Amino acid sequence: MTKVEIYTWQSCPFCIRAKSLLDRKGVKYEEHKIDGDQAGRVRMINRANGRSSVPQIFINDEGIGGCDELHALEDSKQLDDLLALGN
Repeated sequence: MTKVEIYTWQSCPFCIRAKSLLDRKGVKYEEHKIDGDQAGRVRMINRANGRSSVPQIFINDEGIGGCDELHALEDSKQLDDLLALGN
């Protein structure tokens, strides 16, 4: 089973947009809400090779980036393969 994690802030429009795409695709994901959670933010930055913007999305523990990268994968028809939805 594919493991999807997303680090978010509650009011971040890019986080909402990324989660919306995952929801439309029926993808179950673990959301790490880091509003005011400095330790969570540090964990995200460390996992994301220093990237501090939200969202940060991980598929099977591999960082794919944020909302723009998620949508680029969808537009290029690569997201379903990464999520194993084509199987």
